[in-house]
Amino acid sequence: MNNNSTISVFFLAGLNETRNYRLPLFFLTLMCYFVLLLVNVCVILTIILNNELHEPMYILLCAFCMNYLYGTVGFYPKFLWDLLSPVHVISYSGCLLQTQVVYSFACSDLSILTLMACDRYLAICRPLEYHSIMSKQRVITLVCLAWLTPFWILAVNTILTSRLKLCSPYLNRLICMNGSIVMLACYPAETSVNSNAANVTIAIYFLHAAVIGWSYALVIKTCVSSVENRKKFMQTCVPHLISLFTFAVTILFDVIYIRFENKNLPQSLKNFVSIEFLIIPPIMNPFIYGFKLTKIRNKIAAMIKKK
Repeated sequence: MNNNSTISVFFLAGLNETRNYRLPLFFLTLMCYFVLLLVNVCVILTIILNNELHEPMYILLCAFCMNYLYGTVGFYPKFLWDLLSPVHVISYSGCLLQTQVVYSFACSDLSILTLMACDRYLAICRPLEYHSIMSKQRVITLVCLAWLTPFWILAVNTILTSRLKLCSPYLNRLICMNGSIVMLACYPAETSVNSNAANVTIAIYFLHAAVIGWSYALVIKTCVSSVENRKKFMQTCVPHLISLFTFAVTILFDVIYIRFENKNLPQSLKNFVSIEFLIIPPIMNPFIYGFKLTKIRNKIAAMIKKK
């Protein structure tokens, strides 16, 4: 019987059916990663280099894009390497690290979306108090909490997984997922603590979702009676709602896939569902903000014209 002290590597079986088109997939993935880096770095630098964009909404957007860079670095380099490699393995510690990065990225994403929703609530529903509550220093502190708190919450889950005795090194995935590692435990009774920790984590982020829903419900209620507020809502809230919808759909598909995995589904479809939250939102959302938010769009256009 193997355990976590004898398993030094995991074998990732998710790419076994891509032998015939790995090279085209490699170049497509490389192009996606290049575009992702370009658009997110462009938005980040635009906000950092322009003092008039040092406002709460844009600071949160900057943090949003930085989080995409953090999360995707846990997926793309390893995936690109696997596409060119005949054997798809990852070290035990590397697998736990990838799990930590990917999960903390997703939870930080929701935390930042929650801050964005609260920011829009204060800006539209309590405009006179907005600047006193959402000071620059306070926003930066909240952003740091939105990064660090999920990291430590997920670190607890990762540490609990690291204590399990494992009976197999084979993962039928493209990337390491905490739930998939837990399923390899030799003694299912030992995983009850992991399940409880996972349920607490899910509950915490359901509360985040409730805060987002409450914030936008109040915003919509306020905007109904004011033409000016409706205009502000369309300009600044719609990008947030599109980002939220994209995040919710991709995470929902991933959760359904993890909880109710259907062995009859094609492997390629299962692969896409398991990684879509690392592909679609990090590329799509910077474009949405870049085109929809006038200040961002104008600053990027001005930078391009100068060159």
